[in-house]
Amino acid sequence: MGRPKKQTPQYSTDVINGYTYYRTRIVDADGKRVSLRAKSPEELEAKKAEALRQIAEATFRLENPTVADYCEKWLTMKTANIRATTLADYRSKVKQHIIKPLGDKLMADVTPDDINLAILPASKLSQSVYQSVQMLYKLIFEAAVKNRIIQDNPAADLNPKGGKPPKETTALTDEQVKILLDAIRGLPPYPFVMIGLYAGLRREETLALKWDSIDLDGKTPTIKVCRAWHTEHNRPVISDQLKTKAARRNIPIPPQLVECLKEVKLKSTSEYVFASSIDGGPLSYTQFARLWKYVTVRSTKPRTYTRYLENGEKLKRTVTPVLGQRATHNNTVIYSMDFQVKTHQLRRTYITNLIYANVDPKTVQYLAGHENIKETLDIYAKVKYNRPEDIAATINSAFAPKRQDVSP
Repeated sequence: MGRPKKQTPQYSTDVINGYTYYRTRIVDADGKRVSLRAKSPEELEAKKAEALRQIAEATFRLENPTVADYCEKWLTMKTANIRATTLADYRSKVKQHIIKPLGDKLMADVTPDDINLAILPASKLSQSVYQSVQMLYKLIFEAAVKNRIIQDNPAADLNPKGGKPPKETTALTDEQVKILLDAIRGLPPYPFVMIGLYAGLRREETLALKWDSIDLDGKTPTIKVCRAWHTEHNRPVISDQLKTKAARRNIPIPPQLVECLKEVKLKSTSEYVFASSIDGGPLSYTQFARLWKYVTVRSTKPRTYTRYLENGEKLKRTVTPVLGQRATHNNTVIYSMDFQVKTHQLRRTYITNLIYANVDPKTVQYLAGHENIKETLDIYAKVKYNRPEDIAATINSAFAPKRQDVSP
């Protein structure tokens, strides 16, 4: 007995421009009815089968997306809730440490072992990078659990400890502060350094300063921190979104900073304290880098320069500055600092000086703009209890022999 012939469904027809087409309708992955047409029932049947296969695949991907697809969706959802700089940082780390190693895998197929292998390269980077990457893994897969994309979070047990611990930022000594200020007095970075040393602003807070947020003539001169600077493709962007809620603060400023800013304001033609000479707007990243170079070139740190010869060959030259000598390439530059200065050290010096002046931790927390008192107390403890000479009197008093009362 022969095999029964396959029955071709009966399809309705349409006549378009004198030609007869067979037609049917199906429901796509978005729930919409769409029409399919072909010149014969057999061709339409094949077309329908292929369309249903594609719809089933699309539906499956919606219900069980790849890691790359879901990461992009998660980043899009975060756009409205975080700062542009934070989003850019997230996007870079997600692309490098999540999508690159796991992007083609389906979310439901990712195992804890997959994640432990994927995050291994990040563990060889700095501690802050590693902790940020493992946090992103947890957040993304936890969001997938809440949205019923997966049942369990394979990143839930990731160890937050990892990466290379950062080098501790130390405060400048009083002698180093004096040397630094003498080295750059009258130069473009001088007011930036003064604000860091005597107001403790972060770099992004300082570069966003406008004169309308600085009161130099009131009974209590203050700086109001209410804006933040960042760059996108080297272009400056000023935002009223600060690092944390605690970063929004009013800081009383001492007389030496008041006098410095008054001199700067007299010469200023911009609403910004640190303005571009091109358009009077905020500085770009490269403009700030040039400004800070006035500081770095005056240290004795060895540095290597690369020059290109006419034939295209690269020539590297290492310069080892000698303290007190003038730079051969610029006679106005004197190597006067046998230490290096990073922008964050200025802020750390400000906080340290507050602690040395016995300012209570809660006040230090407010002036520094720390959201968490733990951050302040960590610095407080390291500063306050890291110099035996500063607590010797307290120790001696605690263990001094107790006087015996003598009865008359």
